[in-house]
Parts: sequence; C-alpha cells; structure tokens
Amino acid sequence: MSDKVLVIDDERPTLKMFTLLLSAYGYEVLTAENGLEGVETFRRESPDLVLTDIKMPIMDGIEALKAIKKLNPATEVIVITGHGDMDLAIQALNLDATDFINKPLKREALEKALTRAKERMTIARNSEGQVVLEEKNRAAVIGVRGNVSAMTMPRLTEAFEKAMAMDKEAVLIEFEKNASINGAGITGLTELLRGNAGSGTRVYLAGLSSNFRSVFEALGITRYAELFDQGRETLTDA
Repeated sequence: MSDKVLVIDDERPTLKMFTLLLSAYGYEVLTAENGLEGVETFRRESPDLVLTDIKMPIMDGIEALKAIKKLNPATEVIVITGHGDMDLAIQALNLDATDFINKPLKREALEKALTRAKERMTIARNSEGQVVLEEKNRAAVIGVRGNVSAMTMPRLTEAFEKAMAMDKEAVLIEFEKNASINGAGITGLTELLRGNAGSGTRVYLAGLSSNFRSVFEALGITRYAELFDQGRETLTDA
C-alpha cells in the first residue's frame, strides 16, 4: 500500500507539479488549495506526511500546521517557504514542523526532504534508539537520529552529561541525515550548549542539513558549538 501525502498550495500549477513528482515516487497524493481545505482533507484521510505552502488565502500554512499538529502531533509536516525566509521557517519549526524547503522548488531538495521524512517515520514506528553515546580516543560521540523534540531532549541531555563526564578533549553531536529539530528541540539544545560554555570542553555539531545549519547560525547556536564538516576520524581518532 502506498503512503499518503497531502500537498497544500493555492497555486494549481504547483499542485499539478507536486502530484506528478510524488506519484512518480510512489505516493498516493491528496491536494488542497488552501489551509482550511487542507485541514478538512487531513481530518478525513489522515496522511502521515503533509507539505504545505505558508502564504495562502483563507487559511495560511502556519494556521494549517497548528491545526494538523493538534489533530495528530506525530504527523510529518514539511513547510514550503520563500527562499531565504528564515523567520517563517523558524516560526514553523517552533510549531513542530519537521522540515522546510525553499521556493523556487528544486527536485533534489524535495527528494532529500522526502527521504528524511520517510526515515523519521520508520524510526518512530519501530521505536528504535534515537540517541546513542560512544566513547572514542579523543572525543565522546553522541549519535542523534529522527526527530529532536521535547520528548527527545531528556535522552539527549542525559547522553550529553555522560559525555562530559568522560573528560574527553571534545564532545561531537553527530546528526544523521534523517534528523530533524523542532522548536522545542532547538530551545533545549541551545540551553544545553549554553550551560557548557566555559567548561573547557569543545563541542562540535556534525551532519546537519544545509537548512538546519542556516537556522542554527541565524539563532546564534554556533556561539556555543562549532559546526564540523570533516570526517569524524579526524576528531575522534577512531
């Protein structure tokens, strides 16, 4: 049985393009031309994944996101923002959107967002471990997968405290490609990193998608941790 995806956008050519692309990827595609129609379709069809534009008449994407999350908090909602519209993207993440993609839409960006969403849904269904701590020669490595939210933060905080107690040169928080961070997760992670400032242990963040790197830089989280792009072996001596 194919997965259902609901696309909400007030531009019919955009809906047609999404329908063609997503059908080719094997999804059963539902469409709606504004937020109100989208929420009604969601209530009736219960899709696991929603893509919604932000700026629409009658009910915009932010209000639709709130209503959908109220109906089912576990739904993967990817919002579609204007290029560089970081304020709206952060607002959506604060309302538990799990990802965002920019207009004009690029096929590669859509494919990556869909892949990440599908992997997060699989993790949630299987209840697999989302936070794993490893001890390496020079660093403690915390692996993070799936959605980082208020529910995930206690496990991440516990792993971080254990990592600091290892008294290593550095702590590396390594996000898998499927990882997403909502507003509560961003707030929790910021508080965690701010509390470590001045401890003498360097903290690195690795594996973040370009979207979340932009969000972290815009919010100043990079004041408390460095973004890390190189192979983990250069840091851990694994």
